[in-house]
Amino acid sequence: MPIIQVTERMMAIESSPRLTLVIPAFNERECLPRLLDSVDEARGQYRHGPDRVQVIVADNASTDGTGLLAADRGCLVARVERRAIAAARNGGARLARGEVLAFVDADMRIHPQTFNAIDAALLSPRVVGGATGVRLERWSLGVAVTYALLVPGIWATGLDTGVVFCRRRDFEAIGGYREEMLCAEDVQFLLALRRRGKAAGQRLTRLRRVKAFASMRKFDQFGEWHYFRMVAHAARCGLRGHAMSGFARRYWYDVRGG
Repeated sequence: MPIIQVTERMMAIESSPRLTLVIPAFNERECLPRLLDSVDEARGQYRHGPDRVQVIVADNASTDGTGLLAADRGCLVARVERRAIAAARNGGARLARGEVLAFVDADMRIHPQTFNAIDAALLSPRVVGGATGVRLERWSLGVAVTYALLVPGIWATGLDTGVVFCRRRDFEAIGGYREEMLCAEDVQFLLALRRRGKAAGQRLTRLRRVKAFASMRKFDQFGEWHYFRMVAHAARCGLRGHAMSGFARRYWYDVRGG
């Protein structure tokens, strides 16, 4: 093969994204800029260069100009009309060019070393994927008690939140996120990823040194002790049925902005 063709192929490989970050977003014009600022900083510190990180905003039928803002910031925008966060994540993933996929909610901020840490973790053939975990933007008694209630479950299961990541081939093998689920689709995704990893002698990992910053806006909106009311409601109506569906829509799919 001529040297010039080899060089062109190497240049194409070097310029193609290694990692794609997918951000599902519904009416997130207010929160998105601070997340994208943190993403830009992390891209700038990525050892392979900022161009090796592709950023996709999956605009989930926003009415407040979220998609336009994302495009102005240089993101690729995937317009997803079905109002389900799982559908938005899958819609963004369909446009991904990176061999590694990562997902983060629009109201978070990521650590500057996030992409380097994900890269390092996936260099191990024993890791199938994982999550960064989160730090909370503010504390109160209600937030602290809720956090204390959730932490043992994280320790026991190894499942976490924040920036969730895996290789694209594994994402495709498990079918991505289950779009019929209005909530807990992120837990189901990690469980499916863990099962696939276990069959290959792999495990999930938690990147605790690069935790994302989690918004406390649900506590601002629903109150400091709302999580306990939510758990009680779920216990009464179960995880299926119209009652739970209506609750999920009010809690996760309320209209913001627009």
